[in-house]
Amino acid sequence: MELLIKNARVIDASQDFKGDVYIKFGTIQELGANLTKNCETIDAEGLVLMPSFVDLHAHFRDPGQTYKEDIYSGSLAAACGGYTAVNLMANTNPVCSHMETVNYVLDKSRTLDLIDIHQTVSITKDMQGECTKHLDSLDAEVKMISDDGRGVSDSKVMLEAMNKAKEKNIMVISHAESEELTEVDTRLAENTMTWRDITLAKFTGCHLHVAHVSTKEAMKSVIEAKKDGVKVSCEVTPHHLALTKETDYRVNPPLRENEDIDYLIEAIREGFVDTIATDHAPHSYEDKLKGANGISGIETAFSVCFTKLVEEGHITLNKLSELMSKNPAKLMRVNKGEIKIGYEGDLVLADLNSSYVVDASSFKSKGKNTPFSGKVLKGEIIKTIKGGRVIFSK
Repeated sequence: MELLIKNARVIDASQDFKGDVYIKFGTIQELGANLTKNCETIDAEGLVLMPSFVDLHAHFRDPGQTYKEDIYSGSLAAACGGYTAVNLMANTNPVCSHMETVNYVLDKSRTLDLIDIHQTVSITKDMQGECTKHLDSLDAEVKMISDDGRGVSDSKVMLEAMNKAKEKNIMVISHAESEELTEVDTRLAENTMTWRDITLAKFTGCHLHVAHVSTKEAMKSVIEAKKDGVKVSCEVTPHHLALTKETDYRVNPPLRENEDIDYLIEAIREGFVDTIATDHAPHSYEDKLKGANGISGIETAFSVCFTKLVEEGHITLNKLSELMSKNPAKLMRVNKGEIKIGYEGDLVLADLNSSYVVDASSFKSKGKNTPFSGKVLKGEIIKTIKGGRVIFSK
């Protein structure tokens, strides 16, 4: 399969030029100007060509809650949002605590052949916070473990899991929430657990990734740890950057204050934030009415971030590409995220001049739950390309 993309503004974390990109056998073969090939050609005049996005944090609800989402609908939604690789959390039904469930997800994904999927395994068996014996039987398919949705309350259990993760070269993704403090104060719950997990990571030497950092205090802990040489990375979400608690929309961690947003953005500018991850959490209408936490965010993530971060002048488009493509690809250990010869031909074409009104009813995701419905965003995904094959076209 061959594809030539011509006349695009080509942007990734380190470059910005007008030219052509040629993909063959799934990888980028040539970059330049005035390339001519006898193959399918896309004229991208007026569009920006970027590496496709990589999401370190998403929920596709399969197995067990496929009325909310499944591998197929989630993959379609990802492609619509410009993503060709996602990392799925373990809070499925059954909880993904064994290779049997991992293989179910991966086999289903490979059969669909839309996007690349990695399946995270739970830190504790069945996310009960007690046992880590299941980690001993994980194979090389597993690169990350997380009890996302719940914090691991027992410090000794978390310490044990981190030691095993270090031995297996597995990244530990922390849902930083001390549940016993959540009803007292959600900030205190996040800040306390963030500090605890960083302390344990420093002791064990494992790679800790702090998910959906939302408070300035938690981010300060991450920054101090990075300066101290602790092996820690972190993510922020589009909704925690664009919305305050005045939006009154249920997510976990909750939407915060303007001062938190300002601090997170400054941390991005200074290079302390590694990635922007969606925490795509689709729910049915009925479940949201019952108080379920979460945003169906993978289809709007780029536009929200472009509108909030780039259009408002906080960062460049190169920096956004680093946060949404290069860095998460490195953390997931996949050969994507940059437009360079030898990298996978996973790309996205976007119209940065196009504004659109978010219409949740048109989402590919089964989850229509979003506070952005009816809002005007800038930066529209026109095509998503996987290995030189167009998997989404507007």
